[in-house]
Amino acid sequence: MNKNEKFVITINRELGSGGRTIGRKLAERLGVEFFDKALIRAMEEKYNLTADEIEKLKGRKTHWWEDFTRVKRPGEHDIRHYESKFGLIPEKLTTENVFKAETEILEGIADEESCVVAGRCGFFVFRNHPNHLSILIQASMPFRVDRVVRKQEKTAAEARKLIDKVDKMRENYVAKFTGTSRYDTRNYNLVISADGKTEDEIVDTIMKYIGD
Repeated sequence: MNKNEKFVITINRELGSGGRTIGRKLAERLGVEFFDKALIRAMEEKYNLTADEIEKLKGRKTHWWEDFTRVKRPGEHDIRHYESKFGLIPEKLTTENVFKAETEILEGIADEESCVVAGRCGFFVFRNHPNHLSILIQASMPFRVDRVVRKQEKTAAEARKLIDKVDKMRENYVAKFTGTSRYDTRNYNLVISADGKTEDEIVDTIMKYIGD
């Protein structure tokens, strides 16, 4: 990946690995925008960006995305709402229509600017992007349980139950829309274990991998 040209970095992560925070910090370090499920959903609902609406926009104007990017980021209230709603709580599998809309949004963003994307099958959506770095952040179960206990004030048993539920939900989501497994390391350029490392140390590792 060449960070001196327009790029997209996608981060797939296990719940409790710290991957979302790592993605946000990486985006800050690189001076680009960070997008995750909560923000994409807020964009969809705030601007009524269904797959059908996006198709209508694309049909009206060749550079339809330019108009949207002027107002693309919802307000902090909207983002907080969707972070709470979709941040760590398992949800029903996304419909094909919503997945298509999310894909169109992500591709439109990447066409306009460099960015870091967490989740949303980014490794698959951008598999043919000419300047794409795909990363997987993993961690051992004890590490993941401990982090969820601390972050969400749950018991160890509750944390493990949540992790198992989210793992299954995310694997089903990826399998449904990509035909592959999120655990297949062939989908990634870089696989990092969070065990024994701080979030900033992992960001340092990624920056070294990218290079100057």
